[in-house]
Amino acid sequence: MGTQDQARSLMMRHHQMIKNRQQSLLNRVADEVGTEPGDCTMIQGKPNSNATNNYGRSNATMS
Repeated sequence: MGTQDQARSLMMRHHQMIKNRQQSLLNRVADEVGTEPGDCTMIQGKPNSNATNNYGRSNATMS
């Protein structure tokens, strides 16, 4: 696998992890509010730059 392919793969995986974290948070909030998790729409498109800072790589782990 070339450098370009590795970089693309890394960015795609990172983008997917951010989307998964956002969707998980939406489902938790939906549960707290009392709506069904399936009622939320899927996240589409690129996350904004704030999302990368908020949900990006860090040394903290989720429980």
